[in-house]
Amino acid sequence: MSLTVKPAKPSIGGIIQVDRDHLLDDETIATVQHELEQRGVLVFPELHASDELQLAFTDRLGDRVNFTRRVPGSDVDTPDVYKITLDRKLNSEPDYVLGTFFWHIDGITIDQPLPKATVLSARKLSDSGGATEFANLYAAYELLPEREKQEIENLRVIHTVEAAVRPVHGTPTQERIERYRNLAAVMEQPLVWTHDDGRKSLLLGTHADGIVGMPGAHGRALLTRLQQWAAQPDLVYTHHWTEGDLVIWNNQGVMHRVVPYTDEGRVMHRTTIASKEKPGHVASSAELQRIYEMA
Repeated sequence: MSLTVKPAKPSIGGIIQVDRDHLLDDETIATVQHELEQRGVLVFPELHASDELQLAFTDRLGDRVNFTRRVPGSDVDTPDVYKITLDRKLNSEPDYVLGTFFWHIDGITIDQPLPKATVLSARKLSDSGGATEFANLYAAYELLPEREKQEIENLRVIHTVEAAVRPVHGTPTQERIERYRNLAAVMEQPLVWTHDDGRKSLLLGTHADGIVGMPGAHGRALLTRLQQWAAQPDLVYTHHWTEGDLVIWNNQGVMHRVVPYTDEGRVMHRTTIASKEKPGHVASSAELQRIYEMA
């Protein structure tokens, strides 16, 4: 078997060349597990994996996150392949996808352990836009000045769906907020996450709505500054998709966003690998209200 790994950038990303027939081999899986911790994002160019192969690859790397809704058009009879598209015929919640145009971490507003990794394959591409940017949140923390690390060490952050989609829809109506509450929770997460292996990373994204105990505007300003810090060019890998590419990233230490694209064509198939690490908990509505009142 021929398997090669080439760095995409010094701080993030790796390109793996392997024959599709050997994707599930022990050597490939061991390499992916190691490189995912080191590189954060791994690209398999033009692999053209079927849903069945993508699910098998996901299962070899860990427990699969189960989705409850059947996705039309999947080539296997499972709801666990999620189609990311703005096409309403294939996705009943396309407006939710618009939030992916901004920095985020998958599953951070769900009251479950934060998913370990995301696997994404390109089935159809848009005529323009659609590249995906990945930022290394481990490196972003490590590069902070020691004084700032100490200042933010114990801060807690409120994450909400409405914050994630606010850049798209503006301030949501009460009806829309209630709709979001049916999709996700208001979660309180550490700003600095000490993982089970002892490594530390920042937990950031547009879904970060405020900092516990801090006036809303002040907290959001700090979060925005840290997000900009984490997204500095040296810490970001931009993947320009080719149809058939498969990409996997460490969802616990990488935030990502997609470059805006037209609503025609682009279809990505996503599977998700579960984790037992749960850094946060459901926040009280009173805590969220205090952040807004202190704005």
